[in-house]
Amino acid sequence: MLKKALKSSIVSRFPLNWDHFKSRLLLKYAFSYILMFLIPLTGVTIFVYENAVKGLRVEIEQSNVNQLNQVKLTIDARMTELQETSSRIAFDKHLTPYMVQHPYYSMEAIQALANYKASNSIVEDLFLYFHEDTNIYSYRGLTDLEVTFNSFYQFEHWSQEELLHDLNETRQPLMRSAENVTVNSRRDTMLALLVPIKPNDPFPYGTVVYLMKESKLTGVMDSILSDFSGSSYIFNQSGEVLTANSRGVSLPKDELSRLSSLEPGIHNLFLDGEQHSVVSVRSEQNDWTYVTTMPSYQFFSRVAHVQTLIVLVFGIAVITGIIAALLLAKRQYHPIKDLMELAKLRSNNTDAHKTRDEWEWIRQTIQDYSARIDMQEPFVRNQCLLLLLKHGKPDDPEIEQMIRRAGFEQPQGHGLYFAVILSWDDALEGETSWNERHLLQEMFSSMHLPGLTAQIFGVEFSADDQFALIVSLSGNDNIAAQNRIETVVEAVQEVINNNSRLVPKIGVGTAYHDLARLNQSFIEAATALEHRMIRRSGHVTYFEQLAELTSPATESFWIPRKSMLKLEQSLKQGNESVAREMIADTIDTVKDEPLPVHLLRCICFDLLNTFLRTASELGMNEVFADMPALTAFETLEELESRLLSLAARICQQVQRNTETQESSLIEDIVAYVDQQFADYTLSLEHVALKYSISTSYLSRSFKEKTGNNFSQYIWQRRVDEVIRLLESTSAPLKEIIEQVGYLDAPNFIRKFKKETGLTPGQYRKQHTIKGPVAK
Repeated sequence: MLKKALKSSIVSRFPLNWDHFKSRLLLKYAFSYILMFLIPLTGVTIFVYENAVKGLRVEIEQSNVNQLNQVKLTIDARMTELQETSSRIAFDKHLTPYMVQHPYYSMEAIQALANYKASNSIVEDLFLYFHEDTNIYSYRGLTDLEVTFNSFYQFEHWSQEELLHDLNETRQPLMRSAENVTVNSRRDTMLALLVPIKPNDPFPYGTVVYLMKESKLTGVMDSILSDFSGSSYIFNQSGEVLTANSRGVSLPKDELSRLSSLEPGIHNLFLDGEQHSVVSVRSEQNDWTYVTTMPSYQFFSRVAHVQTLIVLVFGIAVITGIIAALLLAKRQYHPIKDLMELAKLRSNNTDAHKTRDEWEWIRQTIQDYSARIDMQEPFVRNQCLLLLLKHGKPDDPEIEQMIRRAGFEQPQGHGLYFAVILSWDDALEGETSWNERHLLQEMFSSMHLPGLTAQIFGVEFSADDQFALIVSLSGNDNIAAQNRIETVVEAVQEVINNNSRLVPKIGVGTAYHDLARLNQSFIEAATALEHRMIRRSGHVTYFEQLAELTSPATESFWIPRKSMLKLEQSLKQGNESVAREMIADTIDTVKDEPLPVHLLRCICFDLLNTFLRTASELGMNEVFADMPALTAFETLEELESRLLSLAARICQQVQRNTETQESSLIEDIVAYVDQQFADYTLSLEHVALKYSISTSYLSRSFKEKTGNNFSQYIWQRRVDEVIRLLESTSAPLKEIIEQVGYLDAPNFIRKFKKETGLTPGQYRKQHTIKGPVAK
């Protein structure tokens, strides 16, 4: 019952699904967290325990030693006082045998004894005895010895013979052990101290007898050992017990003998079958031994309290740590569990559901997705190459990183880049032709020519039966650039001839040191391919050779075709800075030529015609309304000014067209997201890949269009759909959440409540009251 109650309590306080612990991985997490805090906690606890308990134990032991030493010093001082009193009695002229026995002076002797007795509070009675005398003297007067110790003080074990012997034969101070004494029919425990006089005289003539109640001596001990609850003993030189305060505990004689023989210090002994802590000190003055005993559990009761406190704190820390470890383990396991759920949904292997190795699930899932990525990699690579061909090297860090990873760009910029276009205009008919073209495209998709230090990347583009090659040459030798280009093209032709019966037409652009100008080379290659009929030089046409055909002669001049193509391309690209540079260079070139007026105007109108043709292609029909103003120029400077203005208008129109296309693209993307938001695999990367744009551009443009970032927009669409389904259907909540593409139902509920203030169940209940829920 206790075990069930404990389990129920833990589950109710900490809602961990007990089925989670069927997972070995979760148990490993929990066990790891428990060890992570338990090992250092145990070490710290042991260190604190050892230091605290040991320090407190030493403190208690030293305190008891100090107290017992204080008892010794106090009693030794009292004994010293008594011996000093004996010395004064020995030299007191009123207490000589003559004065004591004299009828007249005996009163003075009695008064002197009374004074000595009054000066020692510990003394119950004081007697003066002279050897071989039958009388004994006290502050009360002369008394017969036999009467005094047979009638007035009756010692239980001190016989008359022993008494006479001790009084006459004692040469050193003698303390008799405490014994029962009958005093006037009243029993009391007393000690007797016999001090010969003169002290330290080898031939004493008398003895001073001090009678002391044992309670006064033990009272001195108890006053000093105020908080001591054990037993205390005083042993004489012979190991006999002089006095004891045993607190009702009597020890056998052999145990007492053990105590009397102990060396000074602290001892742990078994006394009468029980563990005791014993403190012993010895007096150097009279060689007495002072001993205290106490059961160890009482002696170290304060230590026990500290031990209990440390154990209690340690236990609380362990329980708290275990609970925290379980919660952390569950939190750590939660993402893995989500991945498991995803793996289960995406996996086609039904046998794998029987395993409990989550990492194997995740590993298999990653392998599956890696295979899919490998299948999609050619598409991504193709899009990247198209960006290079159409727009040059874009100013986008992600695309730049993709270009570097793909190996398109030579290290440290030491390379030449040019474009080649293959066209199969007269390809063979049938499936054989398609297979051969497909084979060549696969071969040229990535080819390395080690002997020529060239890397070739192939890409499909929209033109029918055409295939573009991007060629990267290491080094930047300007002199041998054209020769190297021709050698690479020859190697390409050789590959084609060795692997296909197809003979494509080839257009080759100019080589550039900057990869960003690859789009220029691509336009030049397309131009070369378009003008191959003019060249009539076989299957390969070089743009540089086209430019040579139109070089100015000595008798005539015309703007080089190369310059015109670049100018036209810059306008189509919307690159105003390049267009302005080309206009300025062209006008300067014309200025430098001594041309007839009629030829100069023809050249100027040809240049203007390039602008008008480009504007017409862009749909800028309003430009033709300005024809009179455009053609009304008298100087080249006026023409240049009008061309610069027209170039700015054309480039702005290109930008507007681009923005319109981009806006249309983002609208298409938003529409696509609105259709696919319930797909749990939908992500920013997925959409960017589908529309061949970078994730950073998509994220920025998407937020500008919708006002929310991508993940916020998806979340809001899912919440709206959940609210609609809660209000209009009676479907189970888990089914609704999964239907909108959210796999983690508990997390969705928490976020839903944080946003709306209600759980989905509460929201449904409130809106059900307002109207029936449709099925």
